[in-house]
Amino acid sequence: MVWDTADTAFAENLAAARAYYAEAGTLAAPRHAVVLDKPVGQWLTNLRRPGGLGKDPERAARRAQQLAAIDPYWNPGQLGWTVDWQRHWTGLATLLEGGARLEEIVPGVTHRGDDIGRWLIRQTQDWGRHNEEQQHRLDELGVKPATRPRKEPAAPTNEKAGTAKGSDAFQRGVAALAQYIQREEKTVVGRQHLEELPDGTSVRLGVFLSNHKNRRDRLTDQQLAQLANLGLEWAA
Repeated sequence: MVWDTADTAFAENLAAARAYYAEAGTLAAPRHAVVLDKPVGQWLTNLRRPGGLGKDPERAARRAQQLAAIDPYWNPGQLGWTVDWQRHWTGLATLLEGGARLEEIVPGVTHRGDDIGRWLIRQTQDWGRHNEEQQHRLDELGVKPATRPRKEPAAPTNEKAGTAKGSDAFQRGVAALAQYIQREEKTVVGRQHLEELPDGTSVRLGVFLSNHKNRRDRLTDQQLAQLANLGLEWAA
């Protein structure tokens, strides 16, 4: 006798989830994952949605406990990161446990179809965007934040006039930005905005900011500091 078809279906899918975990070491399955002829990836995705475990609180709590018994981190969104991040982190840990060295995990090195090397580079570059627990987990695996290379002093050239002109243009842009922020009390500037300085010079402030943000790696530490002091987070 099948007393509750919903619980029966859940139990069957739970068995598939258990089999997936045995293979992958995580329940952070991609949506297309299928095990024991069950679409376990889509099933887990549905469960993570609000109300996905059912409307009955007791049943929902019981199901959550059953999933947590397989993988305590089956729903990483509650911890502040994505299923994709959890799966790649697990892949990195698995590769390292298998004997790989961190420096050997470069773009193109995969685990269960995921490019762990490419993901690893992004983690070092986006370190500041991770919460403390993510940083801790990466640190446990030996991953460190990327350091921005120091800019070497430019070699002397015969283009001093052009350099001076470029520096003057930058300082006009900074002055225009400071004037704009003081007046508008914000740092968001429209792409086509023109800011007129007291000497009558017009600065295409929106274009100035867009260009320098896109070419951030070409700015000197002093220039970045000037922009950061005005409240531009991308220059910090």
